[in-house]
Amino acid sequence: MTVPNSFTASLPAVERAEIGRRARARASRSCHGWFDGGPDRFDPVEVIERQSATRVPELVPVRYGRMLESPFRFYRGAAAIMAADLGPTPNSGLQVQLCGDAHLLNFRMLASPERHLVFDINDFDETFPGPFEWDVKRLTTSFVTASRENGFSVKEQERAVRVCVAAYRRRMREFAGMRTLDIWYAQDDVEGLRRLLTSSMDKDVRRRTERAAAQARTRTHMQAFEKLTRDTAEGRRITPDPPLITPLRDLLSGSAGDEEEKVLRSVVEDYARTLPSERRHLLRHYHLVDMARKVVGVGSVGTRCWILLMLGRDDDDPLLLQAKEAQESVLAAHTGGADFDNQGRRVVTGQRLIQTTSDIFLGWTHVVGLDGRDRDFYVRQLRDWKGIARPETMGPDLLNLFAQVCGASLARAHARSGDPIAIAAYLGGSDRFDRALTEFAQSYADRNEKDFEALGAAVRSGRVSARDL
Repeated sequence: MTVPNSFTASLPAVERAEIGRRARARASRSCHGWFDGGPDRFDPVEVIERQSATRVPELVPVRYGRMLESPFRFYRGAAAIMAADLGPTPNSGLQVQLCGDAHLLNFRMLASPERHLVFDINDFDETFPGPFEWDVKRLTTSFVTASRENGFSVKEQERAVRVCVAAYRRRMREFAGMRTLDIWYAQDDVEGLRRLLTSSMDKDVRRRTERAAAQARTRTHMQAFEKLTRDTAEGRRITPDPPLITPLRDLLSGSAGDEEEKVLRSVVEDYARTLPSERRHLLRHYHLVDMARKVVGVGSVGTRCWILLMLGRDDDDPLLLQAKEAQESVLAAHTGGADFDNQGRRVVTGQRLIQTTSDIFLGWTHVVGLDGRDRDFYVRQLRDWKGIARPETMGPDLLNLFAQVCGASLARAHARSGDPIAIAAYLGGSDRFDRALTEFAQSYADRNEKDFEALGAAVRSGRVSARDL
């Protein structure tokens, strides 16, 4: 994977800034406020159906059922629709490694390998090089969509967007003045969040954030181990909870099943080759004892995702890995970007570019002959100190603070792979880009609600089936 805009690194800072300012001729800052699907816009349900064609058939109705719970849940599963909408619009041409699905629930607290709690992006299934503003547009629209579900006024919705974009713009300007290594080492840790919240006089906000940090530290691999496994006559094994969690032994039968089990069990050996040597050594201390298919997320439902239970010294020394199918990024068809020999590698490489610290077991593999075709996977620990936001419990002030943190964190992610000097020069010191994104987020949230209704109509007509779980 080529690092976006790496060619500008050798240019003097003044020339890199000029590249950013000239990009306004390609796409003015104000033009980002425009969005109009028009009467000739594609069928959004057809976009979702095309994605579903490569997924586990019996899980596709679960995906639709989850997307129909609310417009925000629909939005989480509709990254492909938004990518198709953004593709034809004017863009800055200032490339970064995009998250690709930068909605607010994909920002959370995570554990670093040094066992520090940091705040970062956590989902990279759609990561791909592209214009920086696409991530900003997806993030800001998610705040409008979540705000509407909370019953916030239009003024409150727009305030969250302004706060988010202003935080992105100001943080990018800070990075433009920093040394390259200082940008690479920059982190958003919990201490930094505490300093931010100290400036807020709302004691309830500070209390809730401290509680969220404490809860994140309890969400360890041991907690997942206790929750997802049980003692059996054969030893510790994964607890069935079909169709959400289905052990491999319950899915496969006969000679064909035996062959498929061999294919799946080769995942660990092949994936280990993508790890650094010291981590391969660490992985050798564990052996695979059980596997299960797991239904995850909203947009990912139906992709093949496996829990791998591995044990070390004994049944009280576990390692839980998640092997998740990686398909082509929804952005690929709309960027003219290069093809990748392995989609799992695309995810891992993008994640390492964007995140300040990644899971020590992060790697990828290629599985031949699974469900009749070859498939790419990436592998990581199932759970390690993850704290997830709950926007439905947030009032306007707390959501604004969260928007500020997310906007600043996204700027840090983009500054690592893109050119912060060019992007900062493009954005400038005024709020012109902020105001444009406020207009866009409202317009696209309207479009998202119509697409949500279109999926509901498709279910009612029998075109697709939905299942509640």
